[in-house]
Amino acid sequence: MALSQQDMRPIEHVLRWGEEQRDGMNMCMFMQNILTRLMRLPLITVALIQGKALGGGAELTTACDFRLMTLESEVRFVHKQMGLVPGWGGAARLVQILGSSLALQLLSGAEKVDPERALRLGLVEAVLPSSEEPRSLQEACTWLHPYTKGPAEVIQAVKKVISAGRELQLEGALRTEKEIFGTVWGGPANLHALAQRTKHK
Repeated sequence: MALSQQDMRPIEHVLRWGEEQRDGMNMCMFMQNILTRLMRLPLITVALIQGKALGGGAELTTACDFRLMTLESEVRFVHKQMGLVPGWGGAARLVQILGSSLALQLLSGAEKVDPERALRLGLVEAVLPSSEEPRSLQEACTWLHPYTKGPAEVIQAVKKVISAGRELQLEGALRTEKEIFGTVWGGPANLHALAQRTKHK
């Protein structure tokens, strides 16, 4: 028995929705992979928020080690208002940054988080005085400098042990920390630091 045009409409709608859902899941997996790789980079990363970080932009900031805002910027998790939840890992990372209660407030309210509130909540580490791009970028570099000063291999090792502590169960994190410790113990940076201490005694 052949189906009429009218009978076919619901089927076409379901098929189209299935394709859209598959496209959404593919995009979600792609972005989770990208942001997880960003989070695991053996480098210290900072999100400089200038203007509005909405939805996916807000999720992206959670994948960085530090977040800085300029005076006129805002962060807003607008997913609920779009009939969605974060899908790029933003919810899981927000819970790690703020705890479950504050994460729930931000994800279910979609209210604007201005720099002052973001600082108070612990969502950002600092608010920069300038909103002009070249100047705020320089201010961000100055803010970040103490954390990136020193031998590259030690900074990379620090980032790796932090990533292990964040992602692994305690036993695995301790094992990873021990292994990474072994890569810097007796290394050039360690020997140089010991020599400097001996010299200044």
